[in-house]
Amino acid sequence: MIRATLQDQPAIEAFLKQHIATSMFPLANLRRYGMSGGHPRAMQFWVRWENGKITDLLPLSEEGGLFPQCPNRPWGQVKTVLAGATVKGMLGDAGQIAKLREVLRLPPQAGLDQEEPLYQLALADLRMPDCDGFSLRPLADAPRDLINAWRCAYLQEGLAIPGEDPVQKAKDDVENYLTADSHRVLYQADTPVAMTGFNAVLPEAVQIGGVYTPPADRSRGFAQRAVAMHLAEARYNGAEHAILFAASPQASKAYEAIGFTHIGAFTILFFEEPQVIYG
Repeated sequence: MIRATLQDQPAIEAFLKQHIATSMFPLANLRRYGMSGGHPRAMQFWVRWENGKITDLLPLSEEGGLFPQCPNRPWGQVKTVLAGATVKGMLGDAGQIAKLREVLRLPPQAGLDQEEPLYQLALADLRMPDCDGFSLRPLADAPRDLINAWRCAYLQEGLAIPGEDPVQKAKDDVENYLTADSHRVLYQADTPVAMTGFNAVLPEAVQIGGVYTPPADRSRGFAQRAVAMHLAEARYNGAEHAILFAASPQASKAYEAIGFTHIGAFTILFFEEPQVIYG
């Protein structure tokens, strides 16, 4: 594998689009922050070429996020090019990450280590639930204290990253969501009942993240409606595909009901301390 240059970006984007279900994070980061550095999510890549085409790709963000996209498993080369790099976490295909952890001799335990079922949907096949009496509104329309509390509860319940203060992280996340206009709130009449959002957005695809319903209101179809209505909006704006990873069997059933198909498993992994890779 060799270090990619700016001239390789079109080929890198094309390769990631071929594997879009497990490549939304690096592809969205690449398009938004580029390869020139200067932002924690700016990307660098190592590429394995064969007959003029990319066969395997290793994306690493400046903040230490590793997103392996190596269908041919060239793990020896991966270990070589990563020597000396610092890795904070890994996200991607569960099978690839499991093997890469072993090859890189990374700790068997991590602060956040989740393997979740991966789902995909062609938005032309979206099945809408009954949404009479409900509306989906921009995040800015909802009470800020309520949204901050919901996001904090979400982080504490299922996405507690080591070393982060969930209260402050929730506030920062909500500010970012408002700037990006990436999240929505579901209302039943005039009462906010659930939140949904996209954690990666491309013109052709969206990835769902941050779906939250307060515990007292669960099992009432609120999250399902919120996600479906947000996807209908994305479809109207030109997106063709949606991706998500489900946090529970109940969530899986809700997503399957609106048309999502289970296609694999996705790992979200963050270490207690950044790990230096030794060759």
